[in-house]
This record gives sequence, C-alpha cells and structure tokens, in this order.
Amino acid sequence: MNSYRKTAIIVGVLILIAYCVLGSLFLESKIIAMLLELISGAASIGVAVLIFPILKPVNKNLTLGYTAVKIIEGVVYIVAGILLFSQIIKPETHVWINEYHVYIFGTAFLMLSYLLYQSKLVPRFISVWGIIGSTVLLLATLINMIALGPAIPFFFSHLPVISNEIFLALWLIVKGFNQSAIASLSAKTDTN
Repeated sequence: MNSYRKTAIIVGVLILIAYCVLGSLFLESKIIAMLLELISGAASIGVAVLIFPILKPVNKNLTLGYTAVKIIEGVVYIVAGILLFSQIIKPETHVWINEYHVYIFGTAFLMLSYLLYQSKLVPRFISVWGIIGSTVLLLATLINMIALGPAIPFFFSHLPVISNEIFLALWLIVKGFNQSAIASLSAKTDTN
C-alpha cells in the first residue's frame, strides 16, 4: 500500500473520530465529555498535519491557512474540554464556545473543500457538496446568532456539512485519493 493510500485511510478515520465530539453534547458525564473533546481535538489536528503535504502543491497559502484554522479548531476542542472538566467555565459558556467553534470548523471545511475541488483528489461532487454545506452552515449560524436563537434548525444548518464530511471520510477510507491527481501534484512538486 503506497503512502498516499495510507494517508487517505488515516485521514478518513481521523475525520470519523473527530465526530465523537457530538457525543459530548448529549452526555451528562463531564469526564467522558472532556475525553471526547480531547480526542476530537487531537483528531482534528491530525487531519491538518497529515493532509498538509498533499494539499500544499495545490495552493501553498490556502493550505497553510487551512492547516492553521484546523489546528485552532483542534485546540479550541481541547481547551473547551479541559475548561469544562475543571469547572473554570459554566456549561452555558461551554455552549457559547461551541457555537463560535462552528465558524472555525465551517471556515476550515470550506477551505478544504475548495482545495479538494482544485486538486481533483476526490470526485468534484464531493467538493461542491462540501463548499455548499459549509457555506450553508456559516450563513445559518450567523442568522441564528443574529436572531439570538435557533431561527434555522440544526437539521438544516448542520446536516449538509456533517453528511458531506462523513461521506468524504468513508470515500477516503474505501477509495483513497485520485491517483492521477496525486501524480499531477507530485509532478508539480518535483518541478518547484
């Protein structure tokens, strides 16, 4: 198995692991919620680090931006989990942090989707779906914040991007990256 195939599998698995944070929203145990947030944060950072060298030839500056935002996303998860467990912040503040975290996640995923679209590492319908889903998430979250409540239900605001990211993860695990796109990016790296 080549290194790109292994990376695709690991990135796909880490994306799915990062979704364990959703479990923390429904748990009463602060210890388990904190552990899930720590795991999600570490997985988010892992995705950024692993995919950086693959996306760098596509657009170096945007890839650096994506990596930075994704690492910030992971750190926010980790810090929020630690603060919740240590009871430095109240649960209401934790919810507020998670609401603003949506912007970080949505921005990172929009950048990733655009980079995947440019590179053709995955079928374009996955990238377009990601661009649309992350845009809907960002706009819906903004509307909900302005309305000071859930004007747009979670189902409509989050489902497009969550379903896309899970589909992307499964695609990477089962199919991996497009080998001709990898070859093209490798050639581009060799000439630079």
